[in-house]
Amino acid sequence: MPPDDDALLALAREAQTRAYAPSSRFRVGAAVRSGGATFTGANVENASYGLSICAERNAVVAAVLARQVPLDEVAIVSDASPPASPCGMCRQTLLEFARDPATFRVIAVNHQGERKQWLLADLIPDGFTGEELRKG
Repeated sequence: MPPDDDALLALAREAQTRAYAPSSRFRVGAAVRSGGATFTGANVENASYGLSICAERNAVVAAVLARQVPLDEVAIVSDASPPASPCGMCRQTLLEFARDPATFRVIAVNHQGERKQWLLADLIPDGFTGEELRKG
């Protein structure tokens, strides 16, 4: 694992400790990288599950608010085995802000040392990019 991956994953692990998941107890931390800048997020549940916000989307929002987009990669930490991939809403959000989906890495790990990695383009092939709106 490249040294930069270690640093990104460490930030995602730390973010996971701040997750608010009283109902599901499924705590997730995420860290997104844009060039040299990194932003973290944790999932925040709500009693009405539809109002919950995923860790990945929280990290993306932090990057957007700092005007540090487009994004290059995301690291996700959960307790799931095998490591969990981003949900559909997170995939679409990452696609919106990815520098290049064909090179955007999605790295997922758990505390048992299991690791999975994908390219965003493989997780959301033929994704809706907004270009469709400009062609109408």
